[in-house]
Amino acid sequence: MKATKALQDKVALITGGSSGIGLATAKRFVDEGAFVFLTGRREPELLAAANELGPSAIAIRTDSSLISDVEKILARIRETKGKLDILFANAGIGEFLPLGVITEEHFDKIFSTNVKGIVFLVQKALPLMPSGSSIVLNASIASIKGMPAFSIYSASKAALRSFARSWTTDLRRQQIRVNAVSPGVISTPGYDGLGLSKQEMETFLKTNAETIPLGRVGTPDEVAKAVVFLSSDESSYISGIELFVDGGLAQI
Repeated sequence: MKATKALQDKVALITGGSSGIGLATAKRFVDEGAFVFLTGRREPELLAAANELGPSAIAIRTDSSLISDVEKILARIRETKGKLDILFANAGIGEFLPLGVITEEHFDKIFSTNVKGIVFLVQKALPLMPSGSSIVLNASIASIKGMPAFSIYSASKAALRSFARSWTTDLRRQQIRVNAVSPGVISTPGYDGLGLSKQEMETFLKTNAETIPLGRVGTPDEVAKAVVFLSSDESSYISGIELFVDGGLAQI
């Protein structure tokens, strides 16, 4: 057992925490001494995640694209803990749709969750966040890589990178740090929403692995370790950055 835990007595919120990167991060947070609030849309998976994490976690079923749900989350945190030290804005969705057939529904669906929901989540969380708190936004290498049929998702993630820069300056007096973590190709249940068949997904992961300098796709826990770093005092003089966790894919 560690003598000192990196997130001892911290209160954290992880959106999209029922599986994948969110759940892996929640496990790391709890191991490091934090109390974690998890949100997600799928109640069975969310409750299973909270049960796995034990007494140091509370699950709240919410749609993070709805401001009313965001307010419900924060009211629960205020009533239960009275503060929020770490906010990992992880919830996000993506779908393939090429230019020429992009619909208004497709655009609104992705931007409502990936952009609007995060703006108002962060803004409404600020009164609960003391000086020294940390905000981590889950962006993506898609924001800087040209990926076919992925332009709306990529643009939504580019917005998060911009938020990390702008909000770092907005929050300088409060001494709240804002950073972005940008995963590369990560084997996660989140890919299930891309609309690919099992065979197509296997081909997608294999093809991408061949282009990654480390020769493989990443794991949710490898991203989680980076989020713990950005959330802890180990990164106390780091703000406004984009930390790539991509096996080198976006760096070459």
